[in-house]
Amino acid sequence: MVRPYAVKGKKRKTREEKYDRDEEEAAEQVEEPSKPAMGDENETQGKEGEQFELEGIPIAPTTDQNPKSGPGVIFILEKASLEIGKVGKTEQLLNSDDHANFLKKKGKNPAHYRPDILHQALLMVLDSPINKAGRLRCVYVKTEDGKLIEIKPYVRIPRTFKRFSGVMLQLLQKLSISAVGKREKLMRMIKNPVTQYLPVNSRKVGLSYSSEKLVSIQKYVAAAENNTDLVFVVGAMAHGKVETDYTDDFVSICSYPLSAAYCITMICQALAGKWNIL
Repeated sequence: MVRPYAVKGKKRKTREEKYDRDEEEAAEQVEEPSKPAMGDENETQGKEGEQFELEGIPIAPTTDQNPKSGPGVIFILEKASLEIGKVGKTEQLLNSDDHANFLKKKGKNPAHYRPDILHQALLMVLDSPINKAGRLRCVYVKTEDGKLIEIKPYVRIPRTFKRFSGVMLQLLQKLSISAVGKREKLMRMIKNPVTQYLPVNSRKVGLSYSSEKLVSIQKYVAAAENNTDLVFVVGAMAHGKVETDYTDDFVSICSYPLSAAYCITMICQALAGKWNIL
């Protein structure tokens, strides 16, 4: 009786070994797909609640071979909502959609936690023809709690908000993010004040719906000197107004309140017309 059982066990082991070999041969024939860079349009989504391990962000090429030629523009996004909170056992970038109950328990207004406003604004300025032509010098982000972030113009910001939140969380934790496969820091925390990083002869313009000086942005930028860099200060918050002490002018570009992303779009279109960027 022992012998037949031994034969059956041996045959079963043989079938398992053959199955393993078939799987290994099939895996060798199929080329392993390359992992997409963070921020790609067809990027792989993780499971719900999974923490993304981000090693770097890609660089978006510019069409201008000499981006420093001619005047340029700098954007400063003030009062951006970038705050980390420990939700459960993990640290997350707080936002009004996913953490409304958490924020209410902490006695905070969820309407003030809108990092998506910064995400939309960055997409607009970094995807603009101004940036692709090499005229965007830099983007600075001033958070609600006073932190200052420098973002290079050739950074490719992730398209989805979930990925963007992962990038900002990593930036706030590690203080900088480098390019994929390189040591160059594309996003980093820097010391205040922001004025020490601005060109000496630049014209600094603050934008707010509450300003009594209503101007046509096309005429406003057309009247600016051709050899002067322009600095635009735009609010990246849901409520309130920008109050700075370093702006040379404080204007409103529309009779109606606009989002930060649309304000940036209007400015970029006006600058494209001034610099003949088609």
